[in-house]
Amino acid sequence: MLEAVSNDAYASDSLRNLSKKAPARDAGLAGQIVFGCLRYQSQLDYLIEMYSGRKTQTLDPAVLLALRTAIFQLRYLERIPAYAAVHDSVELVKRRKRAATGLTNAVLRKVTRAEASWPDAATELSCPAWLLDRWERHFGSSAARAIASAALLEPPPYIRVPAGATLPEGVEAEPTGVPGCYRLKSEVLPGMRLHDIGSQSIVPLLDLQPGLSYLDLCSAPGNKTMQALETPLGLAVACDIAFKRLREVPPVCPRVVLDASEPLPFSTSFDRIFVDAPCSGTGTLARNPEIKWRVRDTDWARFAAKQVRLAENAARLLAPGGKLVYATCSLEQEENEDVVRAVLSAHPELRLDREVWRLPGRDEGDGFYAAIIIRN
Repeated sequence: MLEAVSNDAYASDSLRNLSKKAPARDAGLAGQIVFGCLRYQSQLDYLIEMYSGRKTQTLDPAVLLALRTAIFQLRYLERIPAYAAVHDSVELVKRRKRAATGLTNAVLRKVTRAEASWPDAATELSCPAWLLDRWERHFGSSAARAIASAALLEPPPYIRVPAGATLPEGVEAEPTGVPGCYRLKSEVLPGMRLHDIGSQSIVPLLDLQPGLSYLDLCSAPGNKTMQALETPLGLAVACDIAFKRLREVPPVCPRVVLDASEPLPFSTSFDRIFVDAPCSGTGTLARNPEIKWRVRDTDWARFAAKQVRLAENAARLLAPGGKLVYATCSLEQEENEDVVRAVLSAHPELRLDREVWRLPGRDEGDGFYAAIIIRN
């Protein structure tokens, strides 16, 4: 899985694809190790360099991954016997890079659980220094540290229970501050649809009312669409660019495969439009830790160009007095405030009602930005 991630796969996709035939217990441990190595990568690499006297860049990729997985188990997990973590990693290196077997064994014999003295905040928080600097300029130093700290923790699972519905039999959960959102206390059952609390907090911003028409331009995998349809709407249309992902949206309303950054094929206007824009995902680092090692500051302009087109195309279909919610799970100004300002400056018929931020470490769940825009 870690090798797949190093070749630009996403950890959650790799876990799902590569553990299909594994026993649930093994798949769970594999996921814990993979996500743990990605969350704590800076700390692990600092320890590897300290114990080996070598820069991680000089190590064979398979050796580096084997050392990360072993050190993560030795320092961060409680129930893995040390001899098992060491033996498995040494055997892996023996198969992949036999010449490095002695180095691997020597490094792992030095690992202890003693508290480390990290050289800087970026290592301590296992986050690229340039990302920390960006967040500090945008949100302040305390919030920036809280965001990075939250990304080190496994996110709790949440489910959606609409008003009037009951929890599934055998499921234990507690209500949260977001109506209909429950924090799961029992194990995740096969086939259960999880829906993060941060994501669930966005749909209420649309102020959906019975009988209104609703357009969701970036719908897949459909959790927010299903939440919106808890209100008996007059018309609802769910769209997404990917046919495969749109099939994950239950057939609860018409579904249209389209690229919303291109002119839209609708002849009617809509009372409510939701643009859950594709983005860098820096608000989801606890769930997708590989993003913090993969994202580059050159990405913002690429995302923003498409996000502006999405929002402008949506605005053209907004009925007078209607509301458009533009949202991302990004923490970056270029994908959020700057996009909204660009759209508003080009469309004087629109006005900004308000902006909402959810920040990891301050608010539960993933980080989100949302702007509520009204057509005069």
